[in-house]
Amino acid sequence: MSRDGERLIELINELGTRVSHVVSDMVPHAAQVHLLNAQRELITALMLIYEHRVSTGTSGPSRSGAASRARAGPRKRATRRVRKIPIE
Repeated sequence: MSRDGERLIELINELGTRVSHVVSDMVPHAAQVHLLNAQRELITALMLIYEHRVSTGTSGPSRSGAASRARAGPRKRATRRVRKIPIE
């Protein structure tokens, strides 16, 4: 993983720690557990998006590509298989 990716993980973990300290006084324990699991899933999703963007070298569709697709008319949508990622 790149140094930027490591810094992003550290930043997200620090933000999560600070939020959990603030929330711990106001939120019941069961809700805290639920929020921590949601936080873990969000971090995983953000890291996968980041790694995908870094590995493909793109930041999104270009204007010319989007414009040419719009002029070409409707096209058949490609189907992708979605694989669940186990989260501990």
